[in-house]
Amino acid sequence: MQPIRIKTISEYHQFMELPKPEHPLVSVTRFEDIKRQCTAPLSRIMDFYSIAIKRNFNVKMKYGQQDYDFDEGIMFCMSPGQVLRVETDHTQVQQPTGWHLLIHPDFLWNTSLAKTIKKYAYFDYSVNEALFLSPKEEELLIGIMQHIDQECRSNVDTFSQDVIIAQLELLLTYTERFYHRQFITRKMANHKVLDRLEQVLSDYFNSDDLGKHGLPSVVYIAEKLNISPNYLSGLLKVLTGQSTQQHIHEKLISTAKEKLSTSALSVSEIAYELGFDHPQSFSKLFKTKTNLSPVEFRQAFT
Repeated sequence: MQPIRIKTISEYHQFMELPKPEHPLVSVTRFEDIKRQCTAPLSRIMDFYSIAIKRNFNVKMKYGQQDYDFDEGIMFCMSPGQVLRVETDHTQVQQPTGWHLLIHPDFLWNTSLAKTIKKYAYFDYSVNEALFLSPKEEELLIGIMQHIDQECRSNVDTFSQDVIIAQLELLLTYTERFYHRQFITRKMANHKVLDRLEQVLSDYFNSDDLGKHGLPSVVYIAEKLNISPNYLSGLLKVLTGQSTQQHIHEKLISTAKEKLSTSALSVSEIAYELGFDHPQSFSKLFKTKTNLSPVEFRQAFT
């Protein structure tokens, strides 16, 4: 079944059987007010930004690929065009609660957020990592959403858009801070990702794929770990200070050093085994990473 595409915020309100939005491009609603009941799995695509804080949901949603060890408020963000699959869990009878902020991209035209909103990686990896909030964090973010709602319900004047944009920027900055905190506080789970990353790289470098296809892409590694490329990059930056690409190169250099020091293969043969089409490219990368050419490195062992 093809996903349902919802192009405007008004269409979303109609689809969810909510009252008509106060503002055509910005909406703040409560999940308690949704009248539509999902009786079958449903996939939808929304052409606007979505920021949701949810509690007591009797639905399974296609976001979040990990088991979490505490039960606080759950927040997730989606950019326009992402597919969200919702499946009702009929064994749960709790009333869903929470807040939902929708922002159409047209509202951001000629504002500071038009470009900067793309820097917030959690809009891309939201389907893989929900944000868990403490009660104080949840209260803070809901308060900002309520300010936006109040502004949408006020008489529009020349300051309305500026006030809402300022509140949105504050909300996004706090969300960035809390995601960063989550990276740090989930040390055990995050270090398990590092262990799995090392295993994925080792398996790839020890297989024929390296010679046939060259270095693994960041997308390939992320898919193997079942997380998005942006989330993986953000996690590694916090834990190690290095990007995914840098980790791939480190594994490459480590493998190259092993071959240079323990085999009789020529530099060109090693380059081809490591997936390089041109030995010069391998030599250049090796020297960039080690300050030695492959030949100079090998001579240190003779």
